[in-house]
Amino acid sequence: MTRRREPVRIRWWIFLYLCGFALLSYLQRTGVSVAAEAMMPALNLTHFQIGILLGTFPLTYLIFQIPGATFGQRFGARATYAAVGVIGMLALVGIPLAPYVFSGAALFGAMVLAQGVLGASQGPVFPLVAAVGQVWFPENRWSFINGAISTGMNLGGMIAAPLVVFLQGRYGWQGALLWLAIPSLVLTVAWMRYARNSPAEHPKVTSAEIAELPPPPAPPPPLTLPRLWAIASDRDVIRLALSYLCMNYAFYLLSSWSFIYLREVRHLDGLESGVAGAMPWIGAALGGGLGGEFGDRFATWFGPRWGLRLIPLVTMPIAGLLLLLTIHVSTPYLAVLALTVAFFAVELNEGPYWAATMRVARADTGAATGVLNTFGNGGGIVAGPVVGWLSGHGGWDAAFITGTVFAVVGGLLWLFINPGRDSARS
Repeated sequence: MTRRREPVRIRWWIFLYLCGFALLSYLQRTGVSVAAEAMMPALNLTHFQIGILLGTFPLTYLIFQIPGATFGQRFGARATYAAVGVIGMLALVGIPLAPYVFSGAALFGAMVLAQGVLGASQGPVFPLVAAVGQVWFPENRWSFINGAISTGMNLGGMIAAPLVVFLQGRYGWQGALLWLAIPSLVLTVAWMRYARNSPAEHPKVTSAEIAELPPPPAPPPPLTLPRLWAIASDRDVIRLALSYLCMNYAFYLLSSWSFIYLREVRHLDGLESGVAGAMPWIGAALGGGLGGEFGDRFATWFGPRWGLRLIPLVTMPIAGLLLLLTIHVSTPYLAVLALTVAFFAVELNEGPYWAATMRVARADTGAATGVLNTFGNGGGIVAGPVVGWLSGHGGWDAAFITGTVFAVVGGLLWLFINPGRDSARS
């Protein structure tokens, strides 16, 4: 007699939708950067103007982390991700369509506005992953789901360049960006039809699956400004946020500058440079999933305080050492290997950071992870001008050394973080 297979739990389908939103968020933001090279001659834009255009995204993305997370906590994941999908799609479409409506300064202003709206629309994406995970998954899977979501995010960054280049060759830069909007529309419609804010609301969730989940958290008090300040100033939330800023300095150094370093310093070009540039993203994608899984396992074996500390305490300094190794190895292929393993080591930490914040914040997870990701993107804003100035003045070695310093400090800050404490708020 054959045994009947257990149906896939509904929470894993919800998880796949979250992976889809994470992947598309990085595909869209990176896709605009790739298309920018073709925009310049087509629209007579300068490098400085392109810099302003691309810099608008991280600025509005950072600004809308906490408001977006607050909106999600108030109105639920179903409506919030629908808004993310619709507004983000319209903003992305606005960039290639703007030249048909505007010209001159008005055209540039319209494109900057669209890019800013795109960044704002994606503000809730990752803080809301934590809030959804808290409701749909048992506590011993929180690190895994956040780490695995970062795998989807990094895959989006990995495929953006070859996909946009391929589409540009057939449809031009405007057609390429318009094609990128279609998956967002499909995913958003499917999400609205399938998703619910909690397992109890979903018609296909069985009683057996609900029994596997913890009781839903009690609704938190209204998220007033004083309460939001109390969340943002919580000692462990602020320490996690500062450490996450340091980690993301290394993340943005690797994600934004590895390709340029390999071309300018290691003199890789053509298809070889494209393949080499994709390798660190592959390491990052693997690191996100594995780090999330081991974060949960260590938290079970050693308790959340040391279980979630172990990975960053070990891997962040290792990532820093690998950044130093990158600038000292003799061949470009060893440099690619060092960058790939460094990115792998950095992304091992995504799951522990987010799971620790969820454990500290509990019912206020959405707002607390908004604070976390605000600081994290602050790391990117710091890394951009620092690495850009140093590399532009021939100081690539110094640029990588700054990454080492931030990585080591980010790891050591975990000695002062206690994700296992009872921080329930009245």
